[in-house]
Amino acid sequence: MRAPLPAPTPRCNVGTVRSIIIVSLVVLAAGVAAGCGQSKAEKASNQVCDARDDIAKQVKELQGLSITTATADQVRDNVDAIQSDLKTISKATDNLSDERRKEVQAANDAFTAKISQIGQSLGSSLSIENAAAQAKAALEQLANSYRDTFGQLDCS
Repeated sequence: MRAPLPAPTPRCNVGTVRSIIIVSLVVLAAGVAAGCGQSKAEKASNQVCDARDDIAKQVKELQGLSITTATADQVRDNVDAIQSDLKTISKATDNLSDERRKEVQAANDAFTAKISQIGQSLGSSLSIENAAAQAKAALEQLANSYRDTFGQLDCS
């Protein structure tokens, strides 16, 4: 009688090993990518810059309107967008670095104050002719205020 044969040595299946290596590399790459994400300050700065750019767009659109072509809905949409952008900037401010926070807060405060001032002056129109002239002047003031405040923020 012969001696029993030893149990066969398990062989590595090349396909299985390859799959394990690929899956491990994908998991490792995902972990590295997650670690390379933006900091809160970088995300906040990007939000501020995106909102700032949208304010510029809205101001430009408002300047392009005339008293004869503008509709209340157009103006309202632009103003609502600016208000939304200002809220976005205000929320993002808390996550900015101290220096950047001071700079953004000063721009936000100055621009918001100018908008309030413009709104008050527009309500004091006595005639249609005055209203048109005041609206044109107000939009120019809004554009100048943007340039003097948010236009000065470095988003490069």
